[in-house]
Amino acid sequence: MVVPLQGPGGVFGPSCEAVSRLAVHDLNADGGILGREVQIELVDGGVAPDLVARRIDRLVTAGEVHAVSGWHISSVRNALAPVVAGRVPYAYPALYEGGERRRDIYCCGETPDRQIAPALRWLRDNAGARRWFIVGDDYVWPRSSLAAVRGYARDLDLDIVGRRFVDLGRAEMSGVVKAAMASGCDAVLMLLVGQDAVEFNRACAELGAADHFIRFSPLMDETMLLASGADANRGLFVAASFFRSMVGANAMDLLGHYRQMHGPQAPPLSGIAESCYEGMQLLSQLIHRSGELTDIASGDLVSYDSPRGTVHYHADATVQPIHLAVADGYDFDVLTTLTQP
Repeated sequence: MVVPLQGPGGVFGPSCEAVSRLAVHDLNADGGILGREVQIELVDGGVAPDLVARRIDRLVTAGEVHAVSGWHISSVRNALAPVVAGRVPYAYPALYEGGERRRDIYCCGETPDRQIAPALRWLRDNAGARRWFIVGDDYVWPRSSLAAVRGYARDLDLDIVGRRFVDLGRAEMSGVVKAAMASGCDAVLMLLVGQDAVEFNRACAELGAADHFIRFSPLMDETMLLASGADANRGLFVAASFFRSMVGANAMDLLGHYRQMHGPQAPPLSGIAESCYEGMQLLSQLIHRSGELTDIASGDLVSYDSPRGTVHYHADATVQPIHLAVADGYDFDVLTTLTQP
């Protein structure tokens, strides 16, 4: 399980680890994988991607792991792809830029066409957000997502009035917020990871930016709300497949099991951490269907129930419910389920 234990994503690393251990418990309670007990090896995905790849290469070569999953950024995925190809399956459950077609990588996270595009439409129609400023970390997911957003803006008759890319984990956000305020935008699209998004939220609070624009993020979880502070979360919209406040039976079961295992002082159960549960569930489905531990590739559709609801996985696209929520202090109020293309 490759999860960030340091760097900008380290803010939700403890939650990812806690959910990963719950996923192991639940899989073993259901008989394991092909009758074998599931165990995990935690690998820090917050270090340089090449270091993560070397660590995974050593574990696979030694026969110590039979599959790879966990929440980590696309730069790490790109480093791991050549390491796992032809050797072990790799479930990538994090939201990402889309388009992954490489061998032995199974992506079930949210993609811009199903997450960002319908949210932009909803915010245009219901919040009057037509003029957008974009701020992102300078790596593959924000850069590729911006290219897609330009197309959505044309289709939805939106204006992109400014953009700013910042160094991952090393940004000073006050100047970025001031640039957004000066642009006259109605809304800011945040393509920021973990602590970078927290710092942007805090700068918005310090400068009173919520009186000038709303914010929308496809990567914001309950841990980041807690780190930002309630005052910094005003006017913040988020799209994701899972929120802790969801009332579906599967989501509530996950929350109940999480609290039962880890107690009331556990790291917050969050949408990003739930991805770790999702990755192991997808691997379990694919392995049980194939009857093989590593050779699991197939073009068939796989459908299963998860904390997100019903997930339909296919190599070309994953179809799952994606919701739009607004931050309310340290939690989210789910407003609607977004209409999918």
